[in-house]
Amino acid sequence: MNVEIFRSFHFEAAHYLPHFPEGHKCRRLHGHSFRLEVGVTGKPDPYSGAVMDFGEIKKRVAPVVEMLDHFLINDVGDRLGNAKHAQLLRNPTSENLALWFAHNLKTLLPGLSTVVIHETCTSKCVLKLQP
Repeated sequence: MNVEIFRSFHFEAAHYLPHFPEGHKCRRLHGHSFRLEVGVTGKPDPYSGAVMDFGEIKKRVAPVVEMLDHFLINDVGDRLGNAKHAQLLRNPTSENLALWFAHNLKTLLPGLSTVVIHETCTSKCVLKLQP
């Protein structure tokens, strides 16, 4: 039987959404205390009883989170230039952030199954990856 485990990460960042209508508050520069949740699905190891060590998840995900922490996310997309999926950060909606994290974490986390971005305490985006 498969089990899905989650590890949460926090980062502070600013962004603006250039494709929103003129006058929309999200088109202006603003910041958030983002929360990222990463879900990993698999069968628990018969000996350890764990799908994956939470510390190992942190070790693999933290460097990716640090790429955005205390930065203007749109600028990170510009700095990455033509790097794969950098365009997602140039219009950093919650949906695009979830996709960007998924693209950057899928090879680092076997069994990556869910990426959740909490933009505020009342707004989040859930990306379920296909097995």
